[in-house]
Amino acid sequence: MDRITENILRQRMHGLYLSRKCDDITELSRELMGLHCWFHRNAAFSALIRGASLRGWKTSLTKTWLYRGTLHGAAYDDLPALLALHAGKDSFEWLVPGREQRNEIAEKVISLMEDGVFSRAEMRRIFAYDYDDEIIGRIFSPWGGIFVYLARLGKVAFRDMTSRDFDLIDARPSGTSEEVLPELFRRYITSYGPATISDAAWFFGLLKERKKELNSLNLDEYLRFEHNKNTYYYIEKNDDTGEIPEITLLSGFDPLIVSYADRSSVLPPEYKNAVIMKSGICLPAIALNGQVAGVWNIKNGEPYTEFFTVQPKRIKDTAFELVSGICFQTRGHLR
Repeated sequence: MDRITENILRQRMHGLYLSRKCDDITELSRELMGLHCWFHRNAAFSALIRGASLRGWKTSLTKTWLYRGTLHGAAYDDLPALLALHAGKDSFEWLVPGREQRNEIAEKVISLMEDGVFSRAEMRRIFAYDYDDEIIGRIFSPWGGIFVYLARLGKVAFRDMTSRDFDLIDARPSGTSEEVLPELFRRYITSYGPATISDAAWFFGLLKERKKELNSLNLDEYLRFEHNKNTYYYIEKNDDTGEIPEITLLSGFDPLIVSYADRSSVLPPEYKNAVIMKSGICLPAIALNGQVAGVWNIKNGEPYTEFFTVQPKRIKDTAFELVSGICFQTRGHLR
């Protein structure tokens, strides 16, 4: 790893609380603009790794769909701005062709929730009287269906971080994408920088023509440097970024791995398939000096570690102790 790449990694790990601590999970989520939780345990892993307590975590964060269509646990008061980024940008024709029918279904779901029906399974049974199997399969898909649509409107979220049921919320998007993007980009560069425009576009799910929205921002307010034909933007910080830890646990879908267009400096190409499955699932990983060198997890309530190459006993023992600590702290919190 060259010196510039090492410095980029050092600053990113500091910004993402991997070389320092954040003891409040809500503040952590606010600074990272959500904790990835396609599997809710990964949000808990991410918090513990970064020094936050899980006390009250099931309700201190709100689990809903954000950028890239993925589930995140976010601070409730952050949702209006985060949801505004894609407000009105998705047609949802893939869900139910025709706005009139889609709105009819959405209103019926809202009405059922107002009457106390919060289970997807129970709604399927109720809708079976009026809709065919194809439409029901789409609107109540395990991937979200109509609830993704309502979540994007700031009307629905999961009842808590571990629940499969939904609840009504009031977090309507605050303005347009053009209005919120400058501040969200600043927040991204503050926590995730140094980063490129391509990194930010990937993080926010601004693909193809929407990537141009980032180039139209006032980028002169950020410091920058060139490396390997890429322009990196960052904000000068007064605090010491510290050193890259020798051993770092990374959660599944950890921000250090999944929040950048190019992840090769953290995840060596030869290990990519061992960490990121064909399904897109990103496993919890072990980083040595900032680079992924193994995986870890909690299986049947017990800590598990595996390195891709032979490591000294000291390294293996330390990693296992760290995972054992996570295992102990999550007991009783992940049900």
